[in-house]
Amino acid sequence: MNKFRLPTYFVSHGGGPWPYITDGFRRNFDKLEQSLVEMRAELGNMPKAVLVISGHWEEQGFAISSGVRPGMVYDYHGFPEYLYHIKYGAPGSPELARRVQDLLQARGIDAKLDPTRGFDHGTFSIMKPLYPDEDIPLVQLSLDIGYDPALHLEVGRALAPLRDEGVLIIGSGLSYHNLREMRGTSGHEPSRQFDAWLQQTLVHSSPYDRAERLLEWEQAPCARAAHPREDHLIPLMVVVGAARDEPGAVTYHQTDFAGGLTASSFRFGNVPETV
Repeated sequence: MNKFRLPTYFVSHGGGPWPYITDGFRRNFDKLEQSLVEMRAELGNMPKAVLVISGHWEEQGFAISSGVRPGMVYDYHGFPEYLYHIKYGAPGSPELARRVQDLLQARGIDAKLDPTRGFDHGTFSIMKPLYPDEDIPLVQLSLDIGYDPALHLEVGRALAPLRDEGVLIIGSGLSYHNLREMRGTSGHEPSRQFDAWLQQTLVHSSPYDRAERLLEWEQAPCARAAHPREDHLIPLMVVVGAARDEPGAVTYHQTDFAGGLTASSFRFGNVPETV
């Protein structure tokens, strides 16, 4: 493996604009924040740009944010007013956006450039603790609203060359995302069972079996209880596709999130030898 090849990551991104929250609610995300700080340390100065596949952006087909100075998308509800005025000021990268488009189109996957798309909270919620200086070029890639696992794995395979070009590929979602069940205790056991399946699939299975199991993710224990709508799971398919046959590892694991939910994040590929 190229010793400068960047790994890919699937990050459980937490709730809403949590890095900007100033009251005690933010403490719910301490373990997640620490994992992002550790992620920054293990990557060092390797990433030249970041590509985020966010569970909060879906289109008919694929779209790529291509603006020079992206704005913000406040795609959450019920938070204090000040959280609708925050700003993550990283630059966009029209050059990276076109490179992503070219790689996808070379595989027969149509993708349009969107110069108006801003950063949604699936992106800025992880980028704020990961790169607080807001100085690394940042591009978003949408999901296709059909949520086809095979298509998103293929998108990842198409984007794999970016890893050798200094582009950090992150899938941003949640390993458990059932908003209706998050406020009580009924989600605790389904989140645990689905997380155990994810651990077996992503860390302990062969690369071939990993992909095959993801194609059949709805057969996993508590699959639809964990993901009634799979928008927060599908970003995982892209980063696994981009990982080729490289190993998976856990970078964040919490069994008491929001009082008792299990949540995890994963890395695919090894940390670069030189950082």
